[in-house]
Amino acid sequence: MTGMEVLVVGGGGREHALALGLSQSNSVSTVHCAPGNAGTSMVATNHGVSVTDIDGIVDLANELGVSLVVVGPEAPLVAGLSDRLRQESIPSFGPHSEGALLEGSKIHAKTIMESLGVPTGRFEKIDEIGSIDGGLDSFDPPWVVKRDVLAGGKGVTVTSSRQEAHEALKIGIESDGFVLMEEHLSGEEASVLVIMDESGYVMLPASQDHKRVGNNDTGPNTGGMGAYAPAPAATPSVLARTKEEIVEPMHHYLRNSETPYRGCLYVGLMIDEEGAPSVVEFNVRLGDPEAQVTIPLFQSDLGLVLLATAEGNLAETEVEFKQLHAATVVLASEGYPGNVDSGRVIEGWEAEIDEGQVLGFVHLAGAMRGESGKLISKGGRVLSATGIAPSLSEALGASYQIIEGITLEGSHYREDIGFRALPR
Repeated sequence: MTGMEVLVVGGGGREHALALGLSQSNSVSTVHCAPGNAGTSMVATNHGVSVTDIDGIVDLANELGVSLVVVGPEAPLVAGLSDRLRQESIPSFGPHSEGALLEGSKIHAKTIMESLGVPTGRFEKIDEIGSIDGGLDSFDPPWVVKRDVLAGGKGVTVTSSRQEAHEALKIGIESDGFVLMEEHLSGEEASVLVIMDESGYVMLPASQDHKRVGNNDTGPNTGGMGAYAPAPAATPSVLARTKEEIVEPMHHYLRNSETPYRGCLYVGLMIDEEGAPSVVEFNVRLGDPEAQVTIPLFQSDLGLVLLATAEGNLAETEVEFKQLHAATVVLASEGYPGNVDSGRVIEGWEAEIDEGQVLGFVHLAGAMRGESGKLISKGGRVLSATGIAPSLSEALGASYQIIEGITLEGSHYREDIGFRALPR
């Protein structure tokens, strides 16, 4: 199929990466985004429909006559956007609402993993204030407390302070009726994005995110301050075990569900000293900023891969990746991950690097055009500078060369993305 029109749902850096990848696909003639951002507007047509407006997105997809909808964020998936689109015979890359519960409900995901024998940390449901101390006693610190809701990455508390853990449990029970306590897993983290449908699956190059706001993994957690791929921590042995012990049983379970899973299963791994992988969490979409370092590594036509998945024909599609490295460094607004001031002018973001196999460019996220036509900040994570190159050090070099030339009052970025993978 050639010349299809595609609608990307979302407005962050992940969606800019998707729109860029699709715009470079031979199978795609036109890309639309809802609502999109300043970056997507340069390669797609933006439409002012919110990701939470399920009816509006379905109406837009019908009005545009698109051949494929690619859903970026998790909230519309949990709300049933893919269910609605498929009722309208519109292929959707993103699982139905039941499949999306793997991210929408942590206890649901844990229960499934337990039943399948998928390696993950021990967990306990706490639903009474009077049970908190007993729950704390049954786990060694640091304590891991997770709310069982979509909390935008802010529903997890990891602390060695019993008082702080107690307070997090109390607040969670009062807010949601119950809360989850989990065994703390130690080791090195990696992310494996798995595109899957009932016919088969493809594991994308493993990546590693940097959650903490400051250098050397200091400060509070964020949505992600940078990432790189492939991640050396995910050795061939680790990937083989991940495939056998996690991906295979999950795919077998999901392909045999009443409505098969069609989309991306994000496997957040913790790899221990012996190289044994365990699941920290599942997400039901491409990660952000992991998408920014995995989508550019597609050698195959991205549009055809996503369409085949949405139609349940992935096994019939050959998927290949470039033998290159990718890195991205996030530029955040002053105050992030706390309260931030928007509306500040961004300069220097148009810079690009094109030196043979070494490429550098910007993925825009929390950015919009101001009345003057200049780019201004709108949110916490404003943009990320992405580099593609034959080596990780070259990819990081391209990323930092671009980000060091960008000015945004009060902004900050980590200066050590990829430090675990580089020679010391």
